Amino acid sequence: MAPQTGTNYANLRPEQPPRRRRRWPWIAAGLLVPVVAAGGVIWALRTEGSPEQTADAYLAAWSGQDYAAMRELVVDPPADFERRHRRFLADLKATRAGFHRPEPSGVFARSAADGDGDGVVGFVAELTGEHDWRYSGGLKLVESGRTWKVAWTPAALHPLLKEGRSLRVITEQGDPPRVVAADGTTISTPDAPGSVQQLVEGIKHTFPDRFTTPRHSRIDLYEGNKVLQTVVKPGAKRPLQTTIDLKVHRAGARALEGVSKPRSLVALRASTGEILAAINAPGGFNRALLGKYPPGSTFKVVTASALVADGTEPAQKVACPAERNIGGFPFHNAGYEDFGTLSFRDAFAHSCNTTFGELAVAELNGGRLGEVAESFGFGVPITPGVPAVRAEFPDPKDDTDLASAAIGQGRVLASPLNMASVAAAIASGAYIPPRLVKEEHIPDARPSQPRPLERGVVAALRKLMPAVVTDGTAHAVRFPAGTAGKTGTAEYGSGKEPPAHSWFIGYKGDLAFAVVVEGGGAGSAVAAPIAARFLDALP
Repeated sequence: MAPQTGTNYANLRPEQPPRRRRRWPWIAAGLLVPVVAAGGVIWALRTEGSPEQTADAYLAAWSGQDYAAMRELVVDPPADFERRHRRFLADLKATRAGFHRPEPSGVFARSAADGDGDGVVGFVAELTGEHDWRYSGGLKLVESGRTWKVAWTPAALHPLLKEGRSLRVITEQGDPPRVVAADGTTISTPDAPGSVQQLVEGIKHTFPDRFTTPRHSRIDLYEGNKVLQTVVKPGAKRPLQTTIDLKVHRAGARALEGVSKPRSLVALRASTGEILAAINAPGGFNRALLGKYPPGSTFKVVTASALVADGTEPAQKVACPAERNIGGFPFHNAGYEDFGTLSFRDAFAHSCNTTFGELAVAELNGGRLGEVAESFGFGVPITPGVPAVRAEFPDPKDDTDLASAAIGQGRVLASPLNMASVAAAIASGAYIPPRLVKEEHIPDARPSQPRPLERGVVAALRKLMPAVVTDGTAHAVRFPAGTAGKTGTAEYGSGKEPPAHSWFIGYKGDLAFAVVVEGGGAGSAVAAPIAARFLDALP
C-alpha cells in the first residue's frame, strides 16, 4: 500500500497537545515544581514537552530519512544507528517510506511493566517499493535529561526485530494469472475445450499486460541467514474471470456433433449480454466472433422491428406472392411458395421475402432501416474482451439494395455473436453490448449501457418470433415449450440455386442464442434442429 498523501512527514512540526496530568500541581507556567519530602520541600525541574511530541518529531525525521535529527531524539543511540535504518529500508526494497502516529491509537500508553515515566507511542509505517507494505509498530519513550526521548532497540524498526534479525523482501517469478469460467473453474489449461482455449487466447491478445510473467514478492523474517517465518505472503494476481458457463458450453458442443460442415453456436444471457458459450467446430477459425456472414432471414427480426415501430401491426394484412420485381430485380420466396394474402405475423413466420422486400422499399426508405439496425448493434464496435467483428449494414444504394438488405442479403454481414445479440435484445427488451470478460478486469471500463427498444416493438416481436416455431418455417422441429426464434437461409455465390448458410437465432427465457452452419442450406433443415438439440441438452 502506498503511503498516505497530503502530509509531508519530513516537514511535520510537533503538535502542542494539552499537558499530561501529574501527581503534583504545576506552579503557574514555571519550570519548578514542589515535592514534599521528609526534610521539607524539594524543588524539582519538570520534563519539557510530551511523549507524543517527541514521537511526532522522530517519525517526521524518519519519513524524511533525517537520521541525524532522529539520533538527537534517542537515548544512547548505537554507533551504527544510521546504517541500521538504511539497511532496514534496503532489505525491504523500499523506495519511499512514511511513518506517522495514528489517532487515537498512537497516544502515549503505559503498561504495568513500565517505569513511572516510561511508555509506548504507537505508529503506522507505509512502505512503497517492490512490495508495498503497511504495518504497525511502537516507540518506547522515556524521560531523560528533562526531555522525552526514544529508548531505541531494533524493535523500534519493527516489533519482530531484535539483535541479529532482519526483514527481507524475496522476489520470485510467478505463474501467469489464471483465466476462470463464471463458476471459478480454471479454463486457461491445455485440457480446456478447444473453443474455450480459443477464447482464452483472444483474452491474452486483448490484455497482453495482464499475462506478462509476473514477479511475486514476500517478506521473510531472518535470524542471520536462517528464515524464521514468512511475515507477508506473496500477493498473487487475481484470476481473470470470464462469463463462460461450462454447462452451457458442453450443451452447445454436443448439439453441434454429427454435422459435417463448419458450424458455430453462441449463447448469451439476454438480460446482461454475458457470453455463456461460443463454440466452433472444427477449431482453427473463431467463426463465432470473427466470422462475417450474410444473416439471411434472421435479419427480418430487425426489419420487422422497424416496420412495427413505423406502424405495421402483427394482424395487418399483407401480400406474399411467390415472386416480386423490386427495383428491376426479381425477388422470390424459398421454393417460390405463394402465400397470397396473410397477416404480417404469418408473413414473418413463413419468412416471406417478397413481403419484406416490398414493405421495406415502401416504408423504410431514407435511412430508416439503417437507424433501427444500429439500435441492434449494427455498425457499432463491440468490445467483449476478445477480438470480435462488428455487424455491417452499409447504406443501401437503391431500392434493390434496400430490399436485399431487408431480408439479410446484399451487403449486410454479421457474426453469430452479432445475431445472438439481436435475439437477446427482443428477449430482454434492450440491446446490450455482449461481454466475455468481467468489467472489473478491463481498464477504464464503463458498465454496458442497455439501449431500450420501443415497448410496442418488443411486444410485437415476442409474438412474431414464437410463431416461427409453432406455425412457421421451424414448426417441424421439436423445440422446448417457450422457444422463440427465426430461421435464416443466407445465399452466397452465384447461380440459379446458389449455396446458402444455414441460420437459426432465438431465445428461451433469459437465454439467447445463434447457430450458423457454413454452406448448410435451409435454416429450418439444419440450424434449427441444432438449436433444438442445444436447448434440450441444457441442464
